[in-house]
Amino acid sequence: MKSITLYCDGSALGNPGAGGWCGILEFNSVRKILSGGEAHTTNNRMELQAVISSLEALKEPCHVEIYSDSRYVCEGINTWLANWVAKDFTKVKNPDLWRRYLEVSRGHEIHANWIKGHSGIEYNEECDRIAKAEAMKFAKSACQ
Repeated sequence: MKSITLYCDGSALGNPGAGGWCGILEFNSVRKILSGGEAHTTNNRMELQAVISSLEALKEPCHVEIYSDSRYVCEGINTWLANWVAKDFTKVKNPDLWRRYLEVSRGHEIHANWIKGHSGIEYNEECDRIAKAEAMKFAKSACQ
């Protein structure tokens, strides 16, 4: 099983507002950058969308180490998800995305690591810049 590192971040201007996300997949020093956004969303949705879209890009089962500055994403994946599933996502925010996460994570071994945002971690900083740029694209198109 290949070992993949995933750095990811999400951004929302206004929260809710225009949002963007970015994921950087790394395997054997090869990087793949993925990004996107939405016109009206929240920061937590974009944080989770970065993980989902990045996992969708994997072509085979992998061991994935996620690095995110979102406690919501990291704790959700590592700690809360099993309980949320048992309760059929009752009173859980973003159940649609968490269900999608369950689908795209199937077959992978995943562990999420929380990292402090804006602490100089190169790929996290890059994800932050790209996610904000994606959000700005949607914010600008909404003003036109």
